[in-house]
Amino acid sequence: MKVLKFGGTSVGSPTRMKEVHQIITRDNDQKIIVLSAVSGTTNILVNLTKEFADQNKDKIKDILDQLYKKYEIFIQELYSTEHYHTKGKEVIDHYFKELRKLVSVPYKSGAEKAIVVQGELISTNLFINFLWEKEESANIISAFDFVFLNDQQEPDLRKIEEKLREILKEQKDHKFLVTQGFICQNNAGEIDNLKRGGSDYSATLIGAAIGADESQIWTDIDGMHNNDPRIVENTFPIAQLSFEEAGELAYFGAKILHPNCIIPAQQRNVPVRIKNTLDPDAKGTLITNEKNPDSVKAIAVKDGITAIKIKSSRMILAYGFLRKVFEVFEKYKTPIDMITTSEIAVSVTIDDAKNLKEIIEEISPYGFVEVDKNQSIICVVGDFVAERKGVGSSIFTAMDEIPVRMISYGGSKNNISLLIDSNYKKEALVSLNKTLFGL
Repeated sequence: MKVLKFGGTSVGSPTRMKEVHQIITRDNDQKIIVLSAVSGTTNILVNLTKEFADQNKDKIKDILDQLYKKYEIFIQELYSTEHYHTKGKEVIDHYFKELRKLVSVPYKSGAEKAIVVQGELISTNLFINFLWEKEESANIISAFDFVFLNDQQEPDLRKIEEKLREILKEQKDHKFLVTQGFICQNNAGEIDNLKRGGSDYSATLIGAAIGADESQIWTDIDGMHNNDPRIVENTFPIAQLSFEEAGELAYFGAKILHPNCIIPAQQRNVPVRIKNTLDPDAKGTLITNEKNPDSVKAIAVKDGITAIKIKSSRMILAYGFLRKVFEVFEKYKTPIDMITTSEIAVSVTIDDAKNLKEIIEEISPYGFVEVDKNQSIICVVGDFVAERKGVGSSIFTAMDEIPVRMISYGGSKNNISLLIDSNYKKEALVSLNKTLFGL
């Protein structure tokens, strides 16, 4: 069995949704189909939650009316029979009635989660009706019935596996099982989600739980590229990556994959393949446990970084100094991406500055604090790249004209990270592309 995930752009129009049908019927394999919300829907629902929080009833009504009209047009173009036009209208009527109900009560914190998941519920129910119109052997299964979070707000893979085993036994006669990405149930039994981009995570969790032959992530680009194609010309798709390489690239800015989605695939050794909905015959990128230490694979960039330097000639070498500093970040649940130290200073980077003011206030007693915003981490990735001769010198040659704020060399065997001012990002990516790939 394979797991195929289709993102918002892949189901973003009736034409695209029909192309998804063509893709899943190219062979006779049994499949679980994981769908995101129709592109644009989640952003609209997030905006709806903001107006709901402000109790702006007129704006709420306008947002829902406009979105409903879009779906009215969508179902007219998706289905070819009057019967399924009626079925499609029943779907959108049901979920828009639910949305109106959710925003008709006084706002409470956490109400957003029940609102934003409606997009995935709509897309999967529209798609299952399309499959039934095409007389496919298909059924829908609710992610709420098997995707659970534990008390640490992390997916409970063992419970997911247990529940899916029961569901698959009941649904064994169906060729296609359609389910929602992104959405789940937390350990309190409440509606929850896997955060933005979480449909990738849903797919690899499902793939890991059932021991799938492969988890496929279908998107609008032909695999993971060696550099950011939105910024750099002459990039190319990478045929094969190791789990470690893909994990580094996803974490450090490759938007094509959710940062956490590699974890369950690697744990259960289930290959992940990235494919292009617009070009199904393109090879894409295959991610496995196979390593290839002979080359630099790719460059990724992570924006929105804040660098914090704590400078103190008195305390930097004192016993327990770093522990005290890290405890502040732990208190505010703020992960650190990079860290460098010297005799008189320690520098760290964070990508979540929501509690920056409080963090600075609490670490200030330990030394003079400097903060640099609008920073980017550029990450050069390859199996054992930090141990290969000549890679470091090539990187530094490429960065010769670009001020580098921090360097992380050897923190991971699979990446070398550089912190620069974001104004130099394009120049750095282009220069590295020329030096490392000759492009």
